[in-house]
Amino acid sequence: MWPLSIPKGLRQTFRPRRRLAIAEACLIGLVAAFAAVFLKVASGWLGGWRVSVSHLAPAGLVLPAVGLSFGFLAGWLVDRFATEAKGSGIPQVKAALAAFPIALDLRVALVKLLSCILALGSGLAIGRQGPTVQVGAALAGQLSALIPTSPDHRRQMIAAGAGAGLAAAFNAPLAGVLFAIEELLHDVSGFTLGTAILASFIGGVVSRLLGGRSLELNLELTTSQTSFSIPEIPFYLFLGVACGLLGALFCQGIFASLKFYQRVVRLSLPFRIGLAGMVSGAIVALLPAFFRDNTGMREFLLAGEASAQVAAIAFVAQFGLTLIAFGSGAPGGLFAPSLMLGSALGYLVGLLETNIVGYGAPTTYALAGMGAFFGAVSKAPITAIAIVFEMTTDFNLLLPLMIGSVTSYLVAETVAPRSIYDRILELNGIKLDKATPNEGILTQLKASDVMQQRVETLSSKMTVDEAVQAFSRSHHRGFPVVDNGKLVGIITQSDLAAINQRALPKDTPLEAIMTPKPVTVGTKATLADVLYLLNRYQLSRLPVVEGRKLVGIITRGDIIRVEADRLGGKNMEIGPRPQPSYVVYQTRSPSVGKGRLLVPLANPQTADALLQIAAAIARDRDYELVCLQIILVGRHNSPEETPVRTTSSRRLLRKAESIGRKWHVPVHTEVRVAHDVAFAILETIEIEHIDLLVMGWNAEPPSPGRIFGNAIDTAIRQAACEVVLVKLGTTRGNGQQAIDKDPESDAAPSGEFYVQCPLPYAQCQIPLWDRWLVPMGGGPNAECAVRLLPALVALGYAPKIRLCQVFKPSEAVPMTPILDRAAQNLRQQLDSHAGVWKGMSGRKASIPVLGTHLRGYSVSEAVTKLAKFDESDVVLLGASREGFLEQAIKGNIPCAIARGCDCTVILVRGKF
Repeated sequence: MWPLSIPKGLRQTFRPRRRLAIAEACLIGLVAAFAAVFLKVASGWLGGWRVSVSHLAPAGLVLPAVGLSFGFLAGWLVDRFATEAKGSGIPQVKAALAAFPIALDLRVALVKLLSCILALGSGLAIGRQGPTVQVGAALAGQLSALIPTSPDHRRQMIAAGAGAGLAAAFNAPLAGVLFAIEELLHDVSGFTLGTAILASFIGGVVSRLLGGRSLELNLELTTSQTSFSIPEIPFYLFLGVACGLLGALFCQGIFASLKFYQRVVRLSLPFRIGLAGMVSGAIVALLPAFFRDNTGMREFLLAGEASAQVAAIAFVAQFGLTLIAFGSGAPGGLFAPSLMLGSALGYLVGLLETNIVGYGAPTTYALAGMGAFFGAVSKAPITAIAIVFEMTTDFNLLLPLMIGSVTSYLVAETVAPRSIYDRILELNGIKLDKATPNEGILTQLKASDVMQQRVETLSSKMTVDEAVQAFSRSHHRGFPVVDNGKLVGIITQSDLAAINQRALPKDTPLEAIMTPKPVTVGTKATLADVLYLLNRYQLSRLPVVEGRKLVGIITRGDIIRVEADRLGGKNMEIGPRPQPSYVVYQTRSPSVGKGRLLVPLANPQTADALLQIAAAIARDRDYELVCLQIILVGRHNSPEETPVRTTSSRRLLRKAESIGRKWHVPVHTEVRVAHDVAFAILETIEIEHIDLLVMGWNAEPPSPGRIFGNAIDTAIRQAACEVVLVKLGTTRGNGQQAIDKDPESDAAPSGEFYVQCPLPYAQCQIPLWDRWLVPMGGGPNAECAVRLLPALVALGYAPKIRLCQVFKPSEAVPMTPILDRAAQNLRQQLDSHAGVWKGMSGRKASIPVLGTHLRGYSVSEAVTKLAKFDESDVVLLGASREGFLEQAIKGNIPCAIARGCDCTVILVRGKF
């Protein structure tokens, strides 16, 4: 489908200008600040109301009741309107930035705001800073959705919104920037830094102007009470170790609580949060009154007025209450609880240091503990240092913060690796890759790499009647309209259908009905930009232009092909998409066969052997032989227009015709000019209706991401016909010489199976393959390999066949149904061929068929050793479901066997 005309300004915004990014970042910072201030004021008012009511009425009744009612209402809002709003919100932001389909829009922002206010007002021990991050990101996502931009630009804006939310929550612009870089994007590009800095600055400044300091800390209480001296370093190291260990324990408790609510407390989200609020209220009612206000408790600890007993109770109570609250899925974060736990733990270490040494102040340790514990939980030590420093603006804290935060991070990363947010996502079935989305195929490839250069176009001067005829001859639903190489419009089937309604004559020129100024994309646009435009405007194809010149077109099928190649392990060559191959030479024989066998020929030194194999199979199956020579040209040259020399190719194909006459097989030959060998082979398979493909195979180790090589990997993965891969060996059966040997001279070993069959040795001097080794693993492809043997043994003089099966040394010797069944089938097939062969040569020879079991931990090593011991000429591998093809992908067994022995290796894969 093609869209209607789109204004020029709108058409260009998918590659946003810097001014647009600056304006959007400023707006994001502003709305994030307003949201953070509203959340802070509303939750503070509701929490203050809860505390005041608890002093007027029995706390044992009021606090559980408020917790139950407000918690249930918060859970109902989340469950009813936006399930993405549950929990902290930071894991959801990380998943959305990693391109997972998690909504970040105005709906999520509003639900998160209201539900978080209710959850905090219920008395749950959670924080508002994490939700503020999600609210900022969701508002940024909504703003980006209103403006047609690229996916990468939208991702940057969401990260900037998250940073602005954190900056507004803590009044810490630098912390917002660092959090966006350290935790969310892991990207320090100029675009990321610029937007994050601007949004965080606006968010922090506006929040400070409107709402004052974030945690309501009375910083005058800490003035002149912070200090640091060299003898205190061991105590700050101890504080860091303690925060690291207890922070890791806290994270494990969070996961245990989440699993407990999911698996044991099988209630709906509203009831879970309501239950958590009720239990939390009952516990808080049993504690001293000042525990009902978390902000006042932090201020109490930082003022240095608390006793060790109060600090210990605060740590234990906050630890347990946070696990109860967060595990229920309540819309709240871990920032404030982590800071509270760190201040209590730091205060205890400060009291210990004061009693032992007497140098420092407990307040300094409490503040350093806030950063250390937060760094251990979030795995973001730099952000932790910035948050506490910007909250206090006290340079005396820098060294204690650095020592404690870095130490706690190292300890926590050793005990419980990875970010808590990543682990929460994995608990919910979302696993983030280590590689950033910027490293994916959508941003690596450009439009010029995947576009089709051959585009069918129409002229604006063409009449409607001529356009109708063009549509009738083509399967396309729309055509670009081009004049003098420049794109001037688009004509679609819907445009032609509208002619009847407008009563226009058929000689009306297309310029009167076409859609001018269509949506286009430049050659340097990323694949992500292309996909975004296709989805946003519901297009089926997108013209690629340089200026106004039409240079190509991209369809949805092109993008699917690129992704399929990536999933299949194919390393795409950067450059224009391969064009269809072009036949420059062709000969035909009578089409009298029951099927067709294709042999691509490239190396004249191995062509004889491949042709003998193909001819033997073709004669056995009554197939026609199609011999293909491919001449490669550069991606920027058209195969149809590039001049090539075919002298050597025709010489090789004449040799194929000669071998076909000796085997009495019809031979068709053709030379194709192509961009890509694999695509040319697949085209030939489809055009010529090929039933079996025989290809040469180089046993050299493939490049990373390959199994056998580009063309062979593509053939195995995409060719619907049967595939036979041949790696020619260097032993006596390499096709270079024949051994004059009497077929009656070999005595038959006892216990071996025999059949009588004639061998057309006089007609086939090369190759000479007598000793055959066939590993058996079961499955349909192993049967395909056995079915080929009656045809292939005709290439030997006195063939002997050994079937083998590999099992582990720890296993008992297995029964032999696979070998027995394979031997029986092989005898029947050879018996059925005996009459035909006797009529051709009049000679018979005994073919022994042996069955052998091998012990070995490695299939490839066991088969290689047996092949060397037997001096096998050929190893025939039937790629089975349990064995070779699957293990080829994981361990590349055929390549290992081919490199381990000098004999020929043949791999067989059946039809799809």
